[in-house]
Amino acid sequence: MGAVRVLLISTYELGRQPFGLASPAAWLRAAGHQVTLADLSRSPLPHPAVEQAELIGFFLPMHTATRLFVKVVERVKSANPTAHLCAYGLYAPLNEPLLRDAGISTVVGGEFEQPLLDLVGQAARVPPSQISLARQQFQVPDRAGLPPLASYARLVRDGSTRTVGYTEASRGCKHKCRHCPVVPVYNGVFRVVQSDVVLEDIRRQVAAGAEHITFGDPDFFNGPAHALKIVEALHREWPSLTYDVTVKIEHLLNHRDLLAPLKTTGCAFITSAVESLDDAVLEKLAKGHTRAGFLEALQLTRTAGLPLAPTFIPFTPWTTLDSYRAFLTDLAELDLAGQVAPIQLAIRLLIPEGSLLLEVPEIRGLTESFDSRALCYPWRHPDPAVDRLHRSIQSLIQREERLHRTRAEIFQRIGALVFEAPFPVDAPRVSRAAIPYLTEPWYC
Repeated sequence: MGAVRVLLISTYELGRQPFGLASPAAWLRAAGHQVTLADLSRSPLPHPAVEQAELIGFFLPMHTATRLFVKVVERVKSANPTAHLCAYGLYAPLNEPLLRDAGISTVVGGEFEQPLLDLVGQAARVPPSQISLARQQFQVPDRAGLPPLASYARLVRDGSTRTVGYTEASRGCKHKCRHCPVVPVYNGVFRVVQSDVVLEDIRRQVAAGAEHITFGDPDFFNGPAHALKIVEALHREWPSLTYDVTVKIEHLLNHRDLLAPLKTTGCAFITSAVESLDDAVLEKLAKGHTRAGFLEALQLTRTAGLPLAPTFIPFTPWTTLDSYRAFLTDLAELDLAGQVAPIQLAIRLLIPEGSLLLEVPEIRGLTESFDSRALCYPWRHPDPAVDRLHRSIQSLIQREERLHRTRAEIFQRIGALVFEAPFPVDAPRVSRAAIPYLTEPWYC
């Protein structure tokens, strides 16, 4: 089989250099194929590569990336109507009908590197749709052709910024939170990336200027022994390199003995999808932790000197005006007002195709037909005032961020809006200069 001209496209991945382009590129280039990588969040569509490609793959790891794909695919088809179009990544199988209507011939979910390699030159013999959970022997990602790391999101710490690299030590998740888009694809399965591959990927990024590494695993402690082996080796080789990870509250509690090793090996902060401080909502989402568990995890991480960056879904069908006020009050009292990214105060529950939330009778009663433009099942809150409040907070955040307000200032203004009165935020008990964060916050 001769060399095939392949173009892999990413539309958005949280300000990260896309692992979902670099990893399959390594497999395809090792097999002798000509691969061009295009990250449209940082550079324009490369028209010569579009016109020459025989296979064009769109990486769709998240909701925002998929919505942006819809705006790009027509331009791609117009420029090259004969190329074989493929979509891969977490949101590809969740949106297969939409992708088919957009002209996508092959849809791949789960572990996508081997299926993409199989697809090149063998499109007629490869299933048009598949979710592969097969174990893979990964290759070191090949990032040649991507924008430099310095053009991506940066870590802000101690008044200065650091260049950030990105890698993955595992995919999928053991858990089945009802709202999570990982679950319909992986269904409780997780797969590790071999530690030598992860470390060599980090090594190459450090050589390219990385001073901090984000581990993008859905949960870094799905395989705690695997995770610890990697960060201990990382710290031995690069003692000044810092990193951040994402860990469930449940895992922070169950593996509390690992917090000290994270701290000593350079962990700068931990992201955790807390979602709610209301036990009834946490139970409906099947999060696996309680409000008390979150409070304990927050204390454990603070004692260990590890800042916790919680993410939330404050607007759900079960949110009330009073519960939202209580949510803001809790954040202020927990000294989190300046630590939570403002967008986390306005996230509304997203119900994508395949969501386990659709198995909940009260959710089915609230949702409308699938919206192929918004790529979700729309729902309206039983109390219209809650939906109005959500829209008002969204607008306020957009306006205040354009004015470069601090997180604490935006929190204060949201509080004033919600309580219809001044909402003072006490001086933080933890110095904000000590709380690291990335310049593009977690979203979906």
